[in-house]
Amino acid sequence: MQQTVPTIEVPGELESPSAKLVYLYLTTHDGASIDDIQDGLEMKKIALYSILSTLSKRGFVRQEAERYHIAQ
Repeated sequence: MQQTVPTIEVPGELESPSAKLVYLYLTTHDGASIDDIQDGLEMKKIALYSILSTLSKRGFVRQEAERYHIAQ
């Protein structure tokens, strides 16, 4: 039996490999805290805050309380 894997589209406007990685991480999780993302991607928080701020300003990510989600 063949299994199908869903295709995840990364917005073409995202040029930074780190931003793409964070975006992909959030698409595969139902919301994530900064600590979740840090643990999952093994990235420094200071870099994550910058990336998430940029993604939020560009409308790709939204923040609800302490969790980040893909904007829809």
